[in-house]
Amino acid sequence: MSVSKPFPFRSNAVVTAIGSYVPERVLTNGDLEKLVDTSDEWIVQRTGIKERRIAADNQFASDLSIAAVDDMIRRYGVTVEDVDYIIVATSTPDTVFPSVASRVQAHYGMKDCGAADMQAACAGFTAAIQLASGLLLSGAHRKVLVIGAETLSKITDYTDRTTCILFGDGAGAVLMETAADGQGDLLAAYARTDGDRGHLLYRCALSPAIGEHGILTNGYIVQNGREVYRWAISEVAEGINALLDRGGLSPSEVDWFIPHSANMRIIEALCERTGIALDRALSSIKHFGNTSAASIPLAIDEAVKAGSVRPGQLMLLYGFGGGLTQAGVILRWSL
Repeated sequence: MSVSKPFPFRSNAVVTAIGSYVPERVLTNGDLEKLVDTSDEWIVQRTGIKERRIAADNQFASDLSIAAVDDMIRRYGVTVEDVDYIIVATSTPDTVFPSVASRVQAHYGMKDCGAADMQAACAGFTAAIQLASGLLLSGAHRKVLVIGAETLSKITDYTDRTTCILFGDGAGAVLMETAADGQGDLLAAYARTDGDRGHLLYRCALSPAIGEHGILTNGYIVQNGREVYRWAISEVAEGINALLDRGGLSPSEVDWFIPHSANMRIIEALCERTGIALDRALSSIKHFGNTSAASIPLAIDEAVKAGSVRPGQLMLLYGFGGGLTQAGVILRWSL
């Protein structure tokens, strides 16, 4: 599935700021032991998760998004009033419409600003990065706010021991702008969808089921963990290798690998299959759990705050999940 030479790619987009937010409430493995038949040892061994953050009853994706943007503004001194497009990647919007993005627009009073939510599950943030890059390259927009925000605790069945141990809430945001010299930081992109396997990881909405495979779920997440794992270490690993080929890079040239924080065992397997060193992988899984579209920006921002990520380093971001969808980008970090 790989290509034999670098894939033609143009970008004039640069990331100029990043911010993040997680709710105050902590749900530990010990807490889950009181809800279902599980244990801290069992959860850590199979997922790498120790705890996750849980949104308050009156706290939703828009609230988390705004808090992440506020964090970005406070740390980098950027202005967002002149943002001309907002993309929020989320599978847990406050309401189907108005969009979470429009709520963010209203909060900051942005004028002449487009706003849209996108739903690509755990690939949402990287897919939104790809779309934002295209908007900037087209010349139609100059300043795009990209947010990944989830309140997965609100759609998690806490009687299902196979899924309730995984999910948490959080948000991350990046500001993307047109580079002054026209030379963008994005070097390559890749996307793939296996829609025929959507029944392996889904949440029902207007339709009560996914074809002949699905079951009524009352809006909760349903996952066939074993099959999703097999898909991830096979097809997702192939996708990461294809992205490296498109960027004309070898695994050793990647400074930081930031996959979706689905499960630490999946991340370990992806590193083994792609040849990317495990100590180059950034994850938000241990303290935040699986936060879907928020997991990649949370992982990046943790490393930024720790001083691990430095300007000029090459980063491979790769999201994958429900759909089954995957999307990745390679960028040179400039902050």
